[in-house]
Amino acid sequence: MTGSTATPRRVGLVGYGLAGSVFHAPLIAATEGLVLDTVVTANPERQEQARAEFPDVRLAATPDELFGRADDLDLVVVASPNRTHVPLATTALEAGLPVVVDKPVAGTAAEARELAALAEDRGLLLSVFQNRRWDNDFLTLRKLLAEGELGEVWRFESRFERWRPQPKGGWRESGDPAEIGGLLYDLGSHVVDQALTLFGPVTTVYAESVARRAGAETDDDTFIALTHTNGVRSHLYASATAAQLGPRFRVLGSKAGYVKYGLDPQEAALREGERPGEGWGLEAESGWGRIGAGESPATGGGTPVPTLPGDYPAYYAAVTRALNDDGPNPVTALEAAAALDVLEAARRSARDSVAVTL
Repeated sequence: MTGSTATPRRVGLVGYGLAGSVFHAPLIAATEGLVLDTVVTANPERQEQARAEFPDVRLAATPDELFGRADDLDLVVVASPNRTHVPLATTALEAGLPVVVDKPVAGTAAEARELAALAEDRGLLLSVFQNRRWDNDFLTLRKLLAEGELGEVWRFESRFERWRPQPKGGWRESGDPAEIGGLLYDLGSHVVDQALTLFGPVTTVYAESVARRAGAETDDDTFIALTHTNGVRSHLYASATAAQLGPRFRVLGSKAGYVKYGLDPQEAALREGERPGEGWGLEAESGWGRIGAGESPATGGGTPVPTLPGDYPAYYAAVTRALNDDGPNPVTALEAAAALDVLEAARRSARDSVAVTL
């Protein structure tokens, strides 16, 4: 099933909704060493969409059809609804196939660790798609931290906010716990993963998570406060009810602070049909964040910091290297399990109005 490094590895993609069609399929197709072999979707319109962009792709209506051809594949990507992540990843691993799973990899940390153990036992790659590690602002902040530009970091504020006063419906906003919906697990997966990646494990979690919109079945406005082992305090916001959007990042240190507004441009570009190539992930100077001390970026204070290009293609490039035993897994299931520990603690904290110690 695993091909040589000279032969592109054949990828089966399960799911062609937002995650599959906007993120995974274009990024797989843009990656040297990978080829999009099969797309699994029962939706006729989505089948037509996949065929229009990828004329040579095979189409399957069910995952069973895909796994019936396991010997013809080298990698399975699970981009279907959250409730299907664990069973589909399990089936793929038991069929001897490496797997990429969209976030969240599972509904609980225990399930994530069980998947990790299965992958380890089978000697197979199990990677989690946490694309926001390759956002332009995140890459820029990592560089600033590595160079010590902020000094000792005291507080990390991260916001993933939207203004969607009317629920859109669908499984992501379902109140059924089996769907693993709500912003805590949707956008919260991103902001928590970023915080852990930057500042390491946490000791205490406090959260507020509510459903504010009329007709909302699950949380649409969530705040999470983390105390990291190293003393950094992370304040994380995920909201669909923010009438005024706050800064994406506000990071305060002993020497300086960094403030950055706006979202990385890659998702919007992918939605518009743009594809990775020269100039990918670049941001206009007007979007650059600012660094300084004792000044307000809102009134022009601080020094502009050129934003590094966003680089979602780097994820699948790293997956390819890992499959070729030429590099590490870019996002492990155990890393994802650590984030799920925090998300589960946040859910308990919000429900019981308590701070949770990990």
